[in-house]
Order: sequence, then C-alpha cells, then structure tokens
Amino acid sequence: MYRPTASSIWNSFLKSGKRHLLLTGGRGTGKTTRINQLRGDLPGILTHAVPRTGVYMEAFPGGDQVQIGVFDPALPGPENRMRVIRGSLEEQAIPMVRKLTEEADEWAFIDEVGYLECASPAYMDAIRALFACKRVIAAVRMQDTPFLREMRNRADAFCVNLDAPFGSVGCVIMASGQSKRFGGNKLLADFHGEPMISRILAATDGLFSRRVLVTRHPEISAICNERGIDVVLHDLPYRSDTVRLGLEALGDVNGCMFCAADQPLLRRDTIASLLLAYADDPASIWRAAFGETPGSPVLFPKWAFAELMDLPQGKGGGYVAGKYLDRVRTIPVQDEYELMDADDRDTLERLANACAKP
Repeated sequence: MYRPTASSIWNSFLKSGKRHLLLTGGRGTGKTTRINQLRGDLPGILTHAVPRTGVYMEAFPGGDQVQIGVFDPALPGPENRMRVIRGSLEEQAIPMVRKLTEEADEWAFIDEVGYLECASPAYMDAIRALFACKRVIAAVRMQDTPFLREMRNRADAFCVNLDAPFGSVGCVIMASGQSKRFGGNKLLADFHGEPMISRILAATDGLFSRRVLVTRHPEISAICNERGIDVVLHDLPYRSDTVRLGLEALGDVNGCMFCAADQPLLRRDTIASLLLAYADDPASIWRAAFGETPGSPVLFPKWAFAELMDLPQGKGGGYVAGKYLDRVRTIPVQDEYELMDADDRDTLERLANACAKP
C-alpha cells in the first residue's frame, strides 16, 4: 500500500487551516520517519523503544534522556510489553514538556504519544497545555485509550491515519478523447520510452479503493488489461457519457476523483494531497490548481454523484464544480507543466523536455 510522503501531508495540512498536525497508525507505518522529515530543527521530544529493555524520552536539541518504561516479561502481548515508570514520567518527562511551552518557537514536536503516557493524568494535562500554547506536530499511537482518542479527534488537528490514509475514494481515468488536434492517439505516443497512458496509470496506482479507466480505444484497453486495471470500453460520443460510465463502474465509494489521461507530469504526491485534504474535509470539492487557475484532477464528494450522473450532453465534471464554486477548495502545484494537457505534439514535446530537466 502506498503511504503519503511528508510533502503531500504538509501540503494538505496547510490547506486544512488546522492548528496541529498529527500522524497516527500502527507499528511500522512510518510515523517516526515522517515526523523526522517534518520537524526540521524544531524543539521537541524524541521517544524510542529498545526491545526487551525500555522506552526512553529525550529532549531535542541536546537535552537529557529519561526512561519512562521498562520491559516486563510478565505482561501479555507478542511485543514490547513495557510497564510505565510513573515516577520518571512525572518527575522528569513532565518538566521536558513544560519547557517546550517556554520556547520562542511557534511550533514544537513530540514523537510519540503512546499508552505509557496515559498512566499519568498530570502528564496528559501537560500535553494538553502544550497544545493550548503551541502548534504541535506529533505522532499519536492508535491504542484505544480515552486520552489517545481525545488527541486523534481534536477539532483543531489535521490527523493522518497512515494505516488507511485515503479512505474509500474511487478514481475514474478519462481516456476517451479522440486526439483530433494531435493527429493520432496521443495516449499511445512515446513519453520517455513508454506510452503516455502509462504515466497516469503509475501516478494513480495504490491510492484508491477502486480505479477504472474509461476509453473508446481498444489499444488503451489492452494496455490496462495487461496490468490488471479495470476498463470500460465504449463507443458513446460525449464527455458526459465517460463520466457516467466511470461512476457506474466504481460502485459504492465515498468520493470520486476524475483524472485526465493526457497529463503526463501529474505527480502522485499531488493526487495524495488531494485525497488527504478530502479525508479531512469530505464535504468540499477538491481540485488541483496552479496559481489562481484550477485544473484537473478533481475530487467530488458523494453528494455530487447524482448531478454527475445526469450531466447535460457533452459536459464534464467542471460543469458541476462551476455550479458550486463556494464549495470548491484547491491544492496548489508548484510546476506550471504538471496540470498541462498534451493536446498536440508541440505541447507533448514541451512536457517531455520539462520532465527531463533536473
């Protein structure tokens, strides 16, 4: 399963308007890796476990280390089996947290908040006080304790569950264009040694609960069939037909992203950022934008499906997005080429050259 990068998480967080950024998930999901990538030189607290030995907290930068947990073989469970050292937690770890509230930085980080800390009401209060006076980047364990649930469900926190970051969202890849300006099927044109259609197939791989490509071209269908990608092959004339057929094929999903097949520089990180933003705000229509110009892909909530299924002849999803401009939110891209369609051979060459640049 693809998990979002630190950059896609940060990009979505910035658009959320939330105060804090929390990462959660089970063991081995990469919480610590991403916290380390996000925190930079911020002051904070590092937590690490030594198997069959103990759990340790360390103030960063250059602070003291304290052991807050000790291995206890009598405890149940297949791994870790740590027992809290409550005296150390309250006498040494709490001052670490309180010191963070006195730092000049607007931000602090904690890696991580887990079940041992839940043994001390005083420590939990210190964490709450830190969140009240600082913006916090933190990893929060998935254990089902009241305090950890409270942390993960904070209204002012953008929380990413790395076990299931994207929810039940489907993807329709729109590949039914007739390439009249291109003079041939542009999706089969070479782009750095592969058919251009391969680019969008790679960018959307592993991100969605269901993915379907809609096309009128048997050659495109054959490429997808070889890769195990669901295809709707049709001969209907309009863009509205492609939208309807794609939604019908997806079945029961909680949102749908429409991706154009002729954007060879669309980045997986951009798609992931849209999905994370939607997971936090599933009532809005989310779309990628360069500067002030919105473009494709577009992610629609389930409330928009009925209108997407009944579009005016020849219209696409942009018709629905245009009706609800007050519900449209955007995720920015940094590259002017990323959302560009390869409508003709000159544009395809420009995009290929842009892709080749370091």
